[in-house]
Amino acid sequence: MRSQDTLGLHFMPKLNQEKNGVAPLYVRITVNKKRIYLSLKRKVEVTKWDQFQSKLKGHSAGARQLNDYINQTNRKLLEVHKQLIDEQKIITASAIKARYLGVDDIFKKLSDLLNYHKVHMKTVLKAGTLKNYTTTDKYVRKFLKVKMNVEDIYLKQINYRFITDFEYFLRTYKSKSHRPTPSNNGVMKHLERLKKLMNLAQKLEWVQKDPFAKFSLKFDRVERDYLSEEELTSLINLESDRITLNQTRDVFIFACYTGLSWIDVKNLNQRHIVKGIDGSNWIYSSREKTDTPVKIPILPMAQNLIDLYSEKMKDSNFILPVYSNQKTNKYLKEIAKQLKFKKRLTFHVARHTFATTVTLSNGVPIETVSKLLGHTKLSTTQIYARVIERKVSDDMKDLRKKLTVKNIIKKDSYKKLSQQ
Repeated sequence: MRSQDTLGLHFMPKLNQEKNGVAPLYVRITVNKKRIYLSLKRKVEVTKWDQFQSKLKGHSAGARQLNDYINQTNRKLLEVHKQLIDEQKIITASAIKARYLGVDDIFKKLSDLLNYHKVHMKTVLKAGTLKNYTTTDKYVRKFLKVKMNVEDIYLKQINYRFITDFEYFLRTYKSKSHRPTPSNNGVMKHLERLKKLMNLAQKLEWVQKDPFAKFSLKFDRVERDYLSEEELTSLINLESDRITLNQTRDVFIFACYTGLSWIDVKNLNQRHIVKGIDGSNWIYSSREKTDTPVKIPILPMAQNLIDLYSEKMKDSNFILPVYSNQKTNKYLKEIAKQLKFKKRLTFHVARHTFATTVTLSNGVPIETVSKLLGHTKLSTTQIYARVIERKVSDDMKDLRKKLTVKNIIKKDSYKKLSQQ
């Protein structure tokens, strides 16, 4: 507040609302000659009001009670005024009234934040990401209702205790719809989204402190499934009497040789196929998840699949017949059962297979693989760069050959030296 700013508080009955000698009591808040009225939700007899002292005349119990309420309100308004000065806020009559009523930014509730994010992030986040936030939203609201017996809380009430209680709730919650209890990484993902929401609240100046400042997200390292060369070959050779399984197999194999995710394969159309710098066909596209551009040379196996479905897809702008994500993963489970795969086969396994079996294990540098996958950081690609025993064995065989040759040369050198 600037030194020339002035605050005035004047309690008075609203005479223009008088009825049968009784009028509602208001306080007039004035800052720099701009005023606003605040109802005190009380009524007074106009003839008993002392306009000079701004209080009710007399010493009756009712008069003492009302005058005490007026004094209490006056102190609260002065305290609100001091809070705004300490926070270096712009001081206005409206700001003082809003803070007093608990409707300014400092009194924003968790539901306000969840709703703000849902509305304002529609054009920023991808549909899949928004869906994940919706799931977290549901868990948060369920936690408030089941464990805290409330529908909503103020953002300033979210602290370290709230976070740890919510974590425990997620780890122990049993859904009536047989939804599985989230894994450790699932719990951490929900907490990570809540943390991002609270960061947004800080940027909006709805909260002053970060409740996650002393809380660490601890993800378990997960070994991601991928198909070995033998498993990939058996999948390619699989023939089913069901067209749904055959088409799902083909789309999955296409992803194994391009590294594309399910949504990126589904969205792939003719305009994405262009002639690359080497004169062969390339995929020029952008990842749906991150909007990162990707340029992928089309390997022979992937090109064969494009050619295979060219006639079937000629009336469509798309390249391959892709079922919904849910159906695709359902059919992949059936395929895995037929092939007696012990690992859980989901569409994302194809992306891992491309990164490991198809590229890294065949000597493609990790920097190149990173670009093919559309990663913006090399550290993200390193998740896929697992050690493959066969590759290690082959590399060590090459090393043995080189060392053997060197040892023979050294032995010959030693013989010559000993004969001198």
